[in-house]
Amino acid sequence: IINQEYVCQIKSIQHIEIMTLERGYVQAVLVDEGQFVKKGELLFQIMPLIYQAETRKTQAEVNFAEIEYLNTKNLADSNIVSQTELALAKAKLDKAKAELSLAQVHLNFTEIRAPFDGIIGRFNDVRLGSLVEEGELLTTLSDNSKMWVYFNVPESEYLNYTYNATLNTLPKVSLQMANKKIFENLGIIETIEADFNNENGNIAFRATFENPSGILRHGETGNILMPINLKNAILVPQKATFEILDKKYVFVVSKDNIAESKQITISHEMPHLYAVIDGINENDKILIEGLRKVKNKQKINFDFIPIHKIASELTQLHAE
Repeated sequence: IINQEYVCQIKSIQHIEIMTLERGYVQAVLVDEGQFVKKGELLFQIMPLIYQAETRKTQAEVNFAEIEYLNTKNLADSNIVSQTELALAKAKLDKAKAELSLAQVHLNFTEIRAPFDGIIGRFNDVRLGSLVEEGELLTTLSDNSKMWVYFNVPESEYLNYTYNATLNTLPKVSLQMANKKIFENLGIIETIEADFNNENGNIAFRATFENPSGILRHGETGNILMPINLKNAILVPQKATFEILDKKYVFVVSKDNIAESKQITISHEMPHLYAVIDGINENDKILIEGLRKVKNKQKINFDFIPIHKIASELTQLHAE
């Protein structure tokens, strides 16, 4: 089993912009950048005086319309005024109540609260006493309890993964963070994008990672490590191969020290390595260096290097 690496982008499961819904002065800033907040917690307070006055005014209009409606109803019950006048009074009361509801909504908009648990992002030049316009960005809020990690997979590898598998049977993946350390939890591939990118031939996968420690943040990058079970495959250093007419070859050295070119079939490509499924066997000796100096079926002198030493050197090269 080997790991296929893919560059990835890490996103919060919820990441939104916190914006104003009313124009006014910032009366209170109740949180700080990077602070964890709970759903419903008050973040910012826009000065509510104008909206409070508007609410009181519309409440008074409701009270007046209600009194007028009750008086009209008593008169209508006594057949002093028509049912039409009663209907007009009722409509006036309904209108006043609607205007009160609207005023209360505007007043509530002066309180900017967290719609979910999350972490406050950077403030967008919002300070106590700042005049903000309707729709102005204040900050962001990220729910980092789970993270969505996106990575692009080439078409051929996508087909290899999904030919005999479904989303439910795809292997769990690891996340290598920017410091090269492996994240503590495995991720589950939950979605594959509907379309391929016509420009690069890739399709996006999305893996979900539980993030209880909160170490992962929105906007981070890393590498997804997709485990691949290479049955009957032989790993060959890429530098040991050469190409003729879009076909890959290696030099296999015989017992008589004769270097003979062999065409190989590659199933997977990894950093500095190819997984070969046809063309050579595990007991073959492969020429690693000096390929350009050798001709097919030429007798050569060589130094034998154990495979574990070559693998160690390639690992160090990849780490650099």
